[in-house]
Amino acid sequence: MISKPRILLIDEDPAIQRAVRSYLEQYNMNTVTAYERRDVLRHFGVSEPNVAILDLQLSRMDGFALLREIRSRSDVPVIVAARRDRDDVDWVVGLELGADQYLGKPFGLRELVARIRAMLRRQKVSHAAIPRPPDCRGWQFGGWLLDRRSRRLTDPNGVPVTLTKSEYALLVAFLSAPRRLLSREHILQATHVHKDISGRSVDVQVLRLRRKLEPDMGAARMIETERGLGYALAVRVERF
Repeated sequence: MISKPRILLIDEDPAIQRAVRSYLEQYNMNTVTAYERRDVLRHFGVSEPNVAILDLQLSRMDGFALLREIRSRSDVPVIVAARRDRDDVDWVVGLELGADQYLGKPFGLRELVARIRAMLRRQKVSHAAIPRPPDCRGWQFGGWLLDRRSRRLTDPNGVPVTLTKSEYALLVAFLSAPRRLLSREHILQATHVHKDISGRSVDVQVLRLRRKLEPDMGAARMIETERGLGYALAVRVERF
């Protein structure tokens, strides 16, 4: 496990700050706090935390907007917290914006530690098992071209094809491991595609990418499915 992991607590309540900092210290975790936007983003700009805990009901800013901004800058795991009497829509919106887990307030400190430890273990496995994208400008595959510098995808006719952030991350994961079977958990870790309430976000994301890469559904599949196991990019890939 990460030595002395750094936990960023984004919460305005001094009592919660003190309780969380004191409790996590017992488990060899260093807690830093922030509740102003500039201070939160400074932590991500200088030295990223290992895990962030975000109270969605901040009085000085929109918690959802802050979550969106954090996720646009970083893939650090985020636990969002909100009162248990809040509408369930908050849970769904938080997950859709990139939260990794949802925690009802008031929450137990033992549960918080368990969730943080689970995320740290997942980070360790992810960093060890998932290869980093190779140091190259881009890839050519099946007549397609993906330029990493511009994040531009063009089809075999040279026509640009727009990708969402998640679709781009998914395609890079496939291109970094061509002809290799990627499990759904592997894809979750490599792309930070977050599970929705049905647990099928990976399958939906693969389907969306497939529709862009395989407009002719009658042609040979570029992305193959191994039922119950995962997905694999089934074409030759060349770096440039």
